[in-house]
Amino acid sequence: MHIISYKEYILRRREKQSTRCPANTGKEFALLCMHSGKAESTRTVGHVIMGTDNQPPSKRARKSFKRGEDDYLPGNIVEIEMHNFMTYGHIKSRPGSRLNLVIGPNGTGKSSLVCAIAIGLAGEPQLLGRASNIGDYVKRGEESGWIKISLRGNSVAETITITRKIDKQNRSEWQINGRTVPKKDVLDTVHKFNIQVGNLTQFLPQDRVCEFAKLSPIDLLEETEKAVGDQELSRKHRALIEKSRELKRLEITVKQNEETLTKFKALNAEQEKDVERVRQREKLLRKVESMKKKLPWLKYDMRKKEYIEKKEKEKMAKRNRDEIAKLIAEQKAPIEEKKQIKKKLEAACQKLNNSISLNDKKRRDIIDTENRLSVQVRAKANEIEEVNKREESRQERIARAKEELAAAEADLAKLPVYEPPKEELEGLGSQIRELEISAGEKRSLKKEKGYMLEQERSTLNRCMNRMKDIENTNIRLLQALKDSGARHIFEAVEWVKKNSSNFKSKVYGPVLVEVNVSNKGHAAYLEGHVPNYIWKSFITQDSSDRDLLVKNMKQFDIPVLNYTGNREMRRGITLVSDEMQSLGITSRLDEVFEAPSAVKDVLISQFALDHSFIGSEVTNRRADEANKLGVMDLWTPENHYRWSISRYGGHVSASVSPVQGSRLFASNVDVREINELNHRRSEAEEHIATLDEELKRISSEQRHLEDEAAKLHRKREEIVNTVRLERRKQQEMANRIDQRRRKLESMEKEEDMETTISKLTDLMVQLNLQRFRKAIEMKDLLIEVLSLKRRFAEQQLTTVELDMKIRDMERELKDPERRGIIAQQEFDRCKDDVEHCRRQLQMAKDAAESVARLNPELQRAFLEMPDTIEELEGAIQDCTAQANAVLFLNHNVLEEYERRCEQIHNLELKLEEDRAVLNRSLAEINSLKESWLPTLRSLVIRINETFSHNFQEMAVAGEVTLDEHGMDFDKYGILIKVKFRQTGQLQVLSAHHQSGGERSVSTILYLVSLQDLTHCPFRVVDEINQGMDPINERNMFQQLVRAASQPNTPQCFLLTPKLLPDLDYTDACSVLNIMNGPWIEKTSKAWSNGANWGTVTEMLSQHST
Repeated sequence: MHIISYKEYILRRREKQSTRCPANTGKEFALLCMHSGKAESTRTVGHVIMGTDNQPPSKRARKSFKRGEDDYLPGNIVEIEMHNFMTYGHIKSRPGSRLNLVIGPNGTGKSSLVCAIAIGLAGEPQLLGRASNIGDYVKRGEESGWIKISLRGNSVAETITITRKIDKQNRSEWQINGRTVPKKDVLDTVHKFNIQVGNLTQFLPQDRVCEFAKLSPIDLLEETEKAVGDQELSRKHRALIEKSRELKRLEITVKQNEETLTKFKALNAEQEKDVERVRQREKLLRKVESMKKKLPWLKYDMRKKEYIEKKEKEKMAKRNRDEIAKLIAEQKAPIEEKKQIKKKLEAACQKLNNSISLNDKKRRDIIDTENRLSVQVRAKANEIEEVNKREESRQERIARAKEELAAAEADLAKLPVYEPPKEELEGLGSQIRELEISAGEKRSLKKEKGYMLEQERSTLNRCMNRMKDIENTNIRLLQALKDSGARHIFEAVEWVKKNSSNFKSKVYGPVLVEVNVSNKGHAAYLEGHVPNYIWKSFITQDSSDRDLLVKNMKQFDIPVLNYTGNREMRRGITLVSDEMQSLGITSRLDEVFEAPSAVKDVLISQFALDHSFIGSEVTNRRADEANKLGVMDLWTPENHYRWSISRYGGHVSASVSPVQGSRLFASNVDVREINELNHRRSEAEEHIATLDEELKRISSEQRHLEDEAAKLHRKREEIVNTVRLERRKQQEMANRIDQRRRKLESMEKEEDMETTISKLTDLMVQLNLQRFRKAIEMKDLLIEVLSLKRRFAEQQLTTVELDMKIRDMERELKDPERRGIIAQQEFDRCKDDVEHCRRQLQMAKDAAESVARLNPELQRAFLEMPDTIEELEGAIQDCTAQANAVLFLNHNVLEEYERRCEQIHNLELKLEEDRAVLNRSLAEINSLKESWLPTLRSLVIRINETFSHNFQEMAVAGEVTLDEHGMDFDKYGILIKVKFRQTGQLQVLSAHHQSGGERSVSTILYLVSLQDLTHCPFRVVDEINQGMDPINERNMFQQLVRAASQPNTPQCFLLTPKLLPDLDYTDACSVLNIMNGPWIEKTSKAWSNGANWGTVTEMLSQHST
């Protein structure tokens, strides 16, 4: 992007004046260009900062202490970059720090910049009033895109870049200065600069301009507080609303509680006498209850005495059992000592037995080893004998080998030389090659024909499959007819198919199956134009066929039409003229479908399809002009227009009905495709039959050639086998001689027998030495085992003697053990009795405690009562009789009285608390109101001063007032009152009192009034000047320019398709002109490189020529 001042731009323009460059008046604007290519559209940006020539740049750029050296405020947008976003392929733009005028024809992408700002700064798509999904903002034909917005930081060197990546799957990725972050971090950054893309006073996109005028005074106050006042002002307002609602709720609650308290006190005063009598009766009943509580405790005392007796018996039985057990233990001690001695002796015996077993194992191992060594000695002796025998045999074999070698050499010398027949073999090879070449050609031809046959069969299969699909489509069409009311349409079609041979001419139908409409929109027009009964009808071409069909179609409720073939003279066909095409009319209704000629002629003649026209959305908007061109029936995507001329007065009447979607043509059949498929199927079947015959002939010829070649192969093979046999004989003889020679050499090289015998003898000596050592070991083991067995016998005898003594002592112990068992059984019985009494005692205690738990107070009360069960039961009966003698009507009077007393106490406490909270809340509201309302009044007064002043300069009147409602803070609002006529009165801004242009003027002037007061970094207004008259638009623009020239006003974006000529611009204005076209790319590069207007216009002229 290249930025030049207006003065520099004028100087460049004067350098190169050309006759090809038309004179340009007024201010020139930069181009926000788009180059349209086949693969991707690329947009580049350049702009001119406009200014007057009577001031130097240093004086024109007035700065305040809040602006930096770059004239930007913190939070201003310094750069916008988009990629694959809405209409843009790629764009980068650097807006000015004050008023940015974005100009361009409709559809060039002005609002796309607004959408990019909102979405790039974490706004939701619903705020824009366009698509609701983020994926819908990706450029058509692309899968993803991104937006990059650079914000001015708190210093000139600080720039905060926010990037949002989006895709068709409605996913978003956020980055700040190239680092991926969650959306919350982006929202925190946006809120830090008080950027509110959802606030209509700060961000007013094109599709939501009308919403601003619809804002209620309450909503307008809320939006103004957010945009102009600080956050504390809006927070206080919300707090006042919440606290006032809470105050009203508390007041209602206090009043209701006071009324309830008075009512409860009056009811209690009426019931006091009845309550006294109830309390006397309750006293007697409480005494009865106290005596009833002692009754189970008396029963508990009885159970306790019984338990103590059983416990004493258990102690005596336990003492007896313990004495007998002690005696048994004293007699068992010697027995246990002897058993321990016996156990040690048995362990010693077991150890000796293990040693004997180990000795036996060692002796068996020695015997096995001696046997193995003995076998090896005998084997070596046998080997010596075998070596002697082999030596004798070797000498004999050497003599035989020499004789066999001499005989084989003599046989080879006698074998005759064989010469193979080369000429005969070459002749056979030549014949075989010729036959194989011919057979190969036949195979290639057969393969080619086979491939052609497969192709034809594939074509036939495709035709058959497609015809099946069309038949299925026909079934769906018939089902659609059935669903629309033709219940027996399938039976009717089946009857016509079965009786097709009885018709003289072709019968068409149902009409829906015969008609093909390629465009779904046109299908809706045709279906709406032709009556529903026609689609289920059959069309005949002979009167006898008609009579037969009518007779049989009655049962199915299917109409029959007859086509005579003599086309009646139609009215003159109206062609689509140039004037009609300029209105968006594209064709007639009879041109949008295909059908057999008979069917098409019937539809055209019966329903005048050739006089019904089809238009576009443009036609829908200019439908009245179509009738002037003689169009009496018109279909558009939204409506169906029909005009008729009265026979009497000649006046024209029109009717409009909405276009309904097609229900019957959801699955349509192409008739031409059916005919073409039938033709292709017939051709394919003929080609398949022809190719089958050719393949059979080629296969027969191929088999004959292969048979001849096979005969020659066999003959050549016989000759070759003979040659191979002769050669094999010679080779075998040579191999046999060589083999016998090598065998002889091998036998002569065998090992010396004497050395072998010497080695075997040495091995026998070593084996016998090992046998001697094993014999010595065997002797030592035999001596050891004799000693072990003697010791084992001694230990075994001692163990048997000790076992007999243990048995005698155990017999003496049986009598004490029997007495011990009896004592144990007696103890167990006493224990069970004690446990039974304990359970009974516990049950009695639980029963007593369930009635009343003992405490000092209850024990003192029990002392005053009778001590026997009989006396206590008599006293209970006396007190019960006295209580029953007290009579009263309301049995629940005491309960009600006490419950009401408790409620009165709770209500008094609650009233005291609520009054305290009410007083605190009222004090808080008054304190908060004193800090909020004066500030708000001051703010509205300042807005009103600016607003009224701006309206006075436009020769009209307006005011902004604060609509106050006392303590109803949720009803506070801002009223905008305006009048645009001298005779009128100030009226509240609304859609009922002002026109669209007047509302636009009021809206923009209200926004201008907020400029000096706002705390937001920028404001966006999209096409607010549409609908204004030139005077209001000019005045509005001057107000905007004046406001933008103030020291600390926020950055502003005003989007409009046009501006009035001869407007006054200041340094604060930056104008961005958006244009598109295939020639823009070069001119935009020229602007960016600093070229003057002459160079640009010269490039444009060269392009046009």
